[in-house]
Amino acid sequence: MSTKTEYLSAMGIQPWALRAEYRGAQSVSSSSSQPSQTNSVAPPSRPVSPEVSGAPGWAELESAVAGCTRCALAEGRTQTVFGVGNRKAAWMIVGEGPGAEEDRRGEPFVGRAGQLLDNMLAALGLNRETVYIANVVKCRPPGNRDPKPEEVAACAGYLERQIELVAPRLILALGRFAAQTLLQTDVPVGQLRGRAHRYAGRIPLVITYHPAYLLRSPEQKARAWDDLRLARTQTLEVA
Repeated sequence: MSTKTEYLSAMGIQPWALRAEYRGAQSVSSSSSQPSQTNSVAPPSRPVSPEVSGAPGWAELESAVAGCTRCALAEGRTQTVFGVGNRKAAWMIVGEGPGAEEDRRGEPFVGRAGQLLDNMLAALGLNRETVYIANVVKCRPPGNRDPKPEEVAACAGYLERQIELVAPRLILALGRFAAQTLLQTDVPVGQLRGRAHRYAGRIPLVITYHPAYLLRSPEQKARAWDDLRLARTQTLEVA
């Protein structure tokens, strides 16, 4: 079995399947547009949260998130979901927000979507101990609905500080909310993926589909594999 086939199999893809403020995106390569997922929502402006002003360290930041009441999501959470993994990782994975199981366990990407993410990482020789995983919002939206603009804005400073502290060589954005929030754009994911962008004008940022979307649309897994290969290439270029 070839290395590529092993990677695809690890992701559950059949071998014959097809394949200051940080704003703005700078493309560093180009490709044709891909089909979009859903109607995009323009992300809000992102004021730095007052709780994280003054460049706090990990302990202070995690404490601020745990006690945060800046938006209505705090009222229904079991606990906040801060992040997990290597705090000096080369790769930082950014998703949307916690689901029911994440809210219960306090860890991002558990359950079926988390298992698929684990397989995606394993296909590249990575795991949860070698990357850092966080979400745009730290509390579960009720009923797993999409985060509202004001909820994304309330958490923006937390995510920005996490990125500053990790100082990754690459950011992998999973899904619409992560991509649009990090790049401050309303362009659909299908049009953003397939090329590298820059976060803060310097950190390579690659976009792919959210694992939950891939579970609903397994025919897109081959494209997600292309995105992972692109991300690996970007990491090698900045190593």
